[in-house]
Amino acid sequence: MALSTFILLLVPVLASLAVTGTTSASFDLRAELNHPYAGIRLSKHEMIRNAAIASKARRAWNAARVTKLASGHGGTTTVSSPPHDVPVTPLKSFHTLTMGVGTPPQPHTLLVDTGSDLVWLQCKPFGGEATATDPLYDPHKSSSFATVPCDGELCQEGNFQAQNCSKNMCLYTYAYGQGRTFGELASDIFTLGVHHKVPASLDFGCAGELMDANIFTASGFLGFSPDKLSFVSQLQIPRFSYCLTPFTDRKSGQMFFGSMADLYRYRTTGPVQTTALLNDQIGSNTFYYVSLIGISFGTKRLSISPSSLTGTFVDSGYTTGALTVTALDALKDALVDALKLPRRESSNVDYDFCFQLPRGVPFEKVQTPPLLYHFEGGATMVLPRDNYLVEVSTGEMCLVIGEDDRPVIGNFQQQNMHLLFDVQNQKFSFAPTQCDHI
Repeated sequence: MALSTFILLLVPVLASLAVTGTTSASFDLRAELNHPYAGIRLSKHEMIRNAAIASKARRAWNAARVTKLASGHGGTTTVSSPPHDVPVTPLKSFHTLTMGVGTPPQPHTLLVDTGSDLVWLQCKPFGGEATATDPLYDPHKSSSFATVPCDGELCQEGNFQAQNCSKNMCLYTYAYGQGRTFGELASDIFTLGVHHKVPASLDFGCAGELMDANIFTASGFLGFSPDKLSFVSQLQIPRFSYCLTPFTDRKSGQMFFGSMADLYRYRTTGPVQTTALLNDQIGSNTFYYVSLIGISFGTKRLSISPSSLTGTFVDSGYTTGALTVTALDALKDALVDALKLPRRESSNVDYDFCFQLPRGVPFEKVQTPPLLYHFEGGATMVLPRDNYLVEVSTGEMCLVIGEDDRPVIGNFQQQNMHLLFDVQNQKFSFAPTQCDHI
């Protein structure tokens, strides 16, 4: 997963949540997404190389989760086994949200992940790892902290790797590919917002550090998937949207909740289009699935079997994005035919399909056809050059989209695209947008 981490500083606009029994009716917020590399001295080429490394880790993570879900539901979905030599770290393919936890609020930064559901942070009783910016959460300093009993709904229904009850405490282990965290399911007040504080009651994991992984300066995770334990599900948030700036620009993006998540309220550079959100064939709510039915490069529709596009999902933690091997091969052939540029050996092992740019021609001046993703219902996502091609080194242009068992619409495809997840009505909408201008 790539270091496309963006710090979400929630700026509430119309919010009045009850501390307990929070409902979606008043969860109307605007959030500022700060770029992960802001203030970090990395070149654009270094950021792009990090993106591929992180996406390889994300692939292993997703494969492990899909395998577990398929076996748990008796499914027959074919997925590759996650390679044991690919670690879960680094985890900087995530946006992060800064919020207060407890009463009085203790500030913490959490990774926002649309591909997992558990909300958790490192807690002092479980020996997590404090950082200079994020000290360990201390439940003894919070008057609103409470443990979740063994008969609690989320304790009973959570999709944990392992679970145990001791003295009516819900103890769990939660897996991220080869990485895992363990702790106790608890509840507390999570205070969102900068100028206006919005309290919301959440069940979460009071946990130790994430083993075999690195969450860098963050305290934990904020699961955003449609599944039961997630931030979205617990607060019954009907819809949310976000708009990511270009990966190498270091500019802030935006995120919206509730009534603020309305693409027609903001300036776009193209039409708003909509397709359905789907459940996976194994009945999984882990990812936000969409029905991708075809791909075009420019005016040419690629010859791709529909089965090669099955199970496509949108993932906030997968930076480069991915296609299945047959779909990727078809795209590579189309690139060769259309670009008429010489192929070259990649200078980076994580990019394997590259072109040599003409001498003296900068990457920004290279003209390429758009890449089009066609969805059921007639919606088409038009991806410009920077959403599928990158400059890995000077004069070296490579396909950023990698190979995976299922197509993934990753951060590069999402940049300068305002995405709306209408969870209540099972709709996915998008519109091209200058994300640093909304």
